[in-house]
Amino acid sequence: QVQLVESGGGLVQPGGSLRLSCAASGMWFSFYPMAWYRQAPGKQRELVASISTGGSTNYEDSVKGRFTISRDNPRITMYLEMNNLKPGDTAVYYCNTDRGGSMKWGQGTLVTVSS
Repeated sequence: QVQLVESGGGLVQPGGSLRLSCAASGMWFSFYPMAWYRQAPGKQRELVASISTGGSTNYEDSVKGRFTISRDNPRITMYLEMNNLKPGDTAVYYCNTDRGGSMKWGQGTLVTVSS
């Protein structure tokens, strides 16, 4: 049974940093391109960043230069380093496979950027 567990969210001031983690189980993690998504209040879920099985990365325009996605296949974990956070980054963040997410969604982790 696939399980994706996100953690690391919290309340941070504008300009601050957070590191999100995604722990996966029940799947051949290293075989899948993975991604981080987010859903802000009243908005649809959107792709934030993706990482291929080989480590190539892509980012949504608004987070380029501020966010860094990475993966540790032996630890079956994916990360999202977020710097210079802005109020517009406030959302619940989810991890899943790339291209829309083919696994059961986890509960997400809430990131709130506010002074």
